[in-house]
Amino acid sequence: MIWLASGIFIVKPGEVGVVTRFGKFHREVQDGPHYRIPYPIERATVILAQPLRTLVIGQGVTGIEEASMFTGDENIVHLRFNVQYNVSHPYRFLFHVRDPEGTVKSAAEAAMREVVGRNMIDNILTVGRAEIQVEALQVLEDILAAYDMGVRIHTVQLLDAQPPPTVEPSFRDVASAREDRLRRMNEAEAYRMQIVPVASGTAQSMLNAAYAYSRQVEEAAIGEAQRFRAIVGEYLMAKDVTRQRMYLDAMADVLSSPGMQKIVISRDANSNILPLLNLDPSSAPVREVPR
Repeated sequence: MIWLASGIFIVKPGEVGVVTRFGKFHREVQDGPHYRIPYPIERATVILAQPLRTLVIGQGVTGIEEASMFTGDENIVHLRFNVQYNVSHPYRFLFHVRDPEGTVKSAAEAAMREVVGRNMIDNILTVGRAEIQVEALQVLEDILAAYDMGVRIHTVQLLDAQPPPTVEPSFRDVASAREDRLRRMNEAEAYRMQIVPVASGTAQSMLNAAYAYSRQVEEAAIGEAQRFRAIVGEYLMAKDVTRQRMYLDAMADVLSSPGMQKIVISRDANSNILPLLNLDPSSAPVREVPR
């Protein structure tokens, strides 16, 4: 009776029971009370299936060996990351590999080493963490799919990334220099954004002024040319009259000039006057006009 009663077992919520008969898989049972043929005929193994399991890699006694990885530019970086997974097929998880949790841990470490080996240390320490997590998750899923061990990976999270302690001060100096470089670049970009619009506006204003001046000169030249052609036509029809009119127009322009002192001398008086050069700079210019 005691031997028969030993076949009763209970599976708690979130657990799955795997029953083997003479060492061979026989069935899976869900939560609740169940019965198996007592040992040595059948054996029941109960495992947690639904809750997420978390493996942290890069800490503990072997943390230094796990965390030290080579980057793509032949530097060493210390990483600490975790892997969250659950058991999707309990039978495969128990019987397809010898050490399921150790296999997941080793595969996660191998996947992270592969991804880190394709990235530069600057990218790992700064802005490339999200991409590294996604790539490591894909590589880990491919590895475990080949093992067919019945697990589903949910996340690979990079918790910490640091250079080795012996060279950490140098990396801090490099990071500080990189921040200074980025700050100077931002300042230069802000200055450029401030200066370029002003320069563009000034250049456009100069272009507009030059275009307006060119149009003004061009229109004036066209007008002068048309006026000259009109005068030539009139001159050909009446040379004496045109010559006299041009002379009168020129005299009108000269005599109507503002601020010019004019002295009118008759032809008879002009022969008795000695013309002298006016050396007084304060006096207005004098232009002799023959009558």
